[in-house]
Formats: sequence, structure tokens, C-alpha cells
Amino acid sequence: MTRPGRLCPGDRVALVAPASGFRRDALERGADELRQLGLEPVYSPAILERTRFEAGRPSVRMQVLREAWCDPAVRALVAVRGGYGSQQLLPLLEPAWVQHDPKLFIGYSDMTALQAWLLAQGVASLHGPMLDGRLSDGEVRYHRESFWSLVTDDRPAGPQEPEGVEVLIPGDARGLAVGGTLTQVVSLLGTPWGMPVPRGAVLWLEDVNERPYRMHRMLTQLAQSGALARASAVVFGECPGCDEPGGSHQWRDVAGEFFQGFHGPVLFGYPFGHAAGAQWSVPFGVHVRVSGTAPHVVFDEALVI
Repeated sequence: MTRPGRLCPGDRVALVAPASGFRRDALERGADELRQLGLEPVYSPAILERTRFEAGRPSVRMQVLREAWCDPAVRALVAVRGGYGSQQLLPLLEPAWVQHDPKLFIGYSDMTALQAWLLAQGVASLHGPMLDGRLSDGEVRYHRESFWSLVTDDRPAGPQEPEGVEVLIPGDARGLAVGGTLTQVVSLLGTPWGMPVPRGAVLWLEDVNERPYRMHRMLTQLAQSGALARASAVVFGECPGCDEPGGSHQWRDVAGEFFQGFHGPVLFGYPFGHAAGAQWSVPFGVHVRVSGTAPHVVFDEALVI
């Protein structure tokens, strides 16, 4: 895997909108948070374009990505919001954009499609805070320490131990961290841009507001694709809103039953992605150790160089 360069104070970061539109105030407040961290956020006026579901036509959103990835003055790309639309861009992306000058790409949710594409190009990325709803709301919505250390420190992050992580299936494993939002991972199956899950990978999965039977259905599809057989471990997020209304089925219990007999450790409740509170950042494309005993998660490689 190719690791992007680390961020330094004063570095220019491009704000991009590959998916849905967003509130202008969230853009400005998120940009202010990046400035407080010492970065210089910039964006094209094109990200303010709107269509029915997305932040502009696919050609416009693709052009914004191309300009950001090809601009030597830009050191990272930060998505403003998820929602829907990133998958539309996959046929339009060109590997040369990221292979010549790998830059750090930061996002989650619908950005899973772009992070799968980056993994296929051999480039690591950060499953971390976007502006709308995370950076725009400050430290109550994103874990500043895990974010900042991962994007600025060229040493391995080591143990990452947020509170509330549970062991559903014990065991020990080490592999390449891949994954993202389950809905997006499954939506890529059967396309040329499916999420790469190499043998031995540690699969990180999370989602929000999906009923347990829908989550079970998506895991069944992932299992039938062969991805779960290749994974050495699975780490679930908190998955807020994924319990059955009325409490008849708890997603944690359904997940535990689904993975009975799995050949590696399965953790639940890591606050990444659609976390209920402060979101922890997770690097994709680096090696991580997962264990049923503390420390549960140890990153053995740095995200940046």
C-alpha cells in the first residue's frame, strides 16, 4: 500500500462534495475547525451546485475531485458530507490522479465507495470526520486526538482503546484494515469497483438507522460473496438506530448470533463512522491487530509518511 504524506501546519486541504448537498453554515463551521487545527481549507464554488439528490452533476463533482487530486498545492481532500452520489463517480475516476501524487482522503459513509476505489489503487485513506455533522460541531462529534495524530504522525498509532468496545467472538488476528459503511460495501458487490477484501484482512463495518433484518441480509450477501471467509477479523461500529423499533431485536445480539463459529475475533461498538457521540478515526490500508483481550485494537503501521 502507498501511504500519503503527513499533514503539517499551514497545509492546504481541499473540501470536496462527491455525494449529497450540505448546509452552507456546516461548510463554514467545519472549515473554521480545520483552521483551528492549523490547516488551510480551500474549495471550488462548484461544490455549491445542486441537483435532485447530489451536490451537482457527476461531471461537476468529478472535476472537483480531479482538480484537487492534481493540484500540487493541495495535501489532502476532506469530504463535506456523505448521503448519496459517490458511486456514480467511480467510472469517471482515473488512477493516474492518485498514483502520481498520493494525497490523504478523509471521509466516511457514502465516501466508502471512493475509499474502496483508493484501496484498489493501493492508496491508504482515513475513515474519519467530514465537515457536516462532525467537524462543524467540534469535539463533541469527533475525537480530535485520534484524527489529528493519524493525519500528522508518521509513527504507528499503536493501541486505540475507546470505551464501550465489546468482544462478541474471542481470538487474535492481524491484517490490512478495510471496510466502511455496510450499505455502501454491499452496494459495490457485483460491480468492477467492489471493496477489496484481501485474504486475512480486518473488516471494519458500521451503519446507521438500518433495522436488524436489513443488516442481517447485507451480512448474508457479504458472506455469500466470499468476503467474510477471506477476513481474519471483523470490527463493528456502534451502529446507532439499528435496533428494532420497540426493542424486540437488538442488533448487537443479532450480530453475535450471525458470527457464531466465525474463525477470528469479532468486536462490537467501536465508535467509528456513524458514531452516536465523538467519532474515532480509523485508517484503511494499514495493518492492524485485533484481539479479544485488551488492548483490542493496535495499529502497527502509520497512515502517513
